[in-house]
Amino acid sequence: MPAGQGAPFPRQRQAPPGGPRQDYLDAFGEDTDLFSPRASASAPRPPGPADPYAAVTDWSAAPATGIPADPDDDAPPTGEPAPARGGKGWAFTGIAAAAVTTVLAVVVAGQVTDERGGTGVQAQAADEQTRDVRDSASRGDDRETPSVPSAAPLTYEQKMDKKYPLSAARGGTGKFDAIPGIDKAPGKGQKVTYRVDVEQGLGLDGELFAEAVQKTLNDNRSWAHNGARTFERVHSGEVDFVITLAGPDTTADWCAKSGLDTTVDNVSCDSAATERVMINADRWARGADTYGDKMHAYRQMLINHEIGHRLGYNHVTCDKDGDLAPVMQQQTKFLDHDGISCRPNAWPYPKG
Repeated sequence: MPAGQGAPFPRQRQAPPGGPRQDYLDAFGEDTDLFSPRASASAPRPPGPADPYAAVTDWSAAPATGIPADPDDDAPPTGEPAPARGGKGWAFTGIAAAAVTTVLAVVVAGQVTDERGGTGVQAQAADEQTRDVRDSASRGDDRETPSVPSAAPLTYEQKMDKKYPLSAARGGTGKFDAIPGIDKAPGKGQKVTYRVDVEQGLGLDGELFAEAVQKTLNDNRSWAHNGARTFERVHSGEVDFVITLAGPDTTADWCAKSGLDTTVDNVSCDSAATERVMINADRWARGADTYGDKMHAYRQMLINHEIGHRLGYNHVTCDKDGDLAPVMQQQTKFLDHDGISCRPNAWPYPKG
């Protein structure tokens, strides 16, 4: 053997002829108490065939399994085959050790499997939980969120039919803002220009008021009847009149400039000595008992009545029971007079 190299790995020797060792068979053939104390390791052992695995099996680790070490293991090599670890006790010990080793291997493998399986199960459970959370979120993203039906914007007619809080009708600043924009005259009759002013501080819809004025005056049942006139709203420059939505105090102030007292019945007026036709915001907001809940018609009557004064028409009343009240009747104050009952009416020419 070349120097510096270890001993060659021993070849596996064949088992002795004649079949299994007798002591191996005897270990399973006798009725031996497998759990009784074994003979001392110092007791003489019968000689046996050499252990074919002695060169590769280190039995010095036997104390770890409770097997006493063989004192002969430390003897120097003699060149003679080592005596076999024979005897039924030692044969059984080897088998038991192998069995224990197998059981331990199985247990360890099971624990590893359990740990891996447990970890996998936990990981899978955590993954499923995470996926459930994510899936629920994604499902929520994918699905349309049920929305509470939002109220559709009110139409012009609905707004005109609605009453508004009295608190919204009391601005009291005495200053006005002109509604911006222009509403062109739709007809070919005599053009009448006007501006719409709304007192600052009112909680009322000035745009709605301006729209109502334009639509009402240019209705064929109004003063534009049969093309006699056409009304155009502007926001600046010279105009024929300024129709003004104002609180009751401001209305009273401007009406007083023309010698009119609106405080008694909280009414509107045409302040003829000024450019302003005053529409009392209290009445615009809540109407009058004579019209009840017919707010749209009442507001049309207010516009037509006061603009009628601006155009030169005076107060009149119906003269037959059950007839429509003329638009120039003071319908905010009354419908019945002198035993005659009149019906409310918003138009100068109700038949169009």
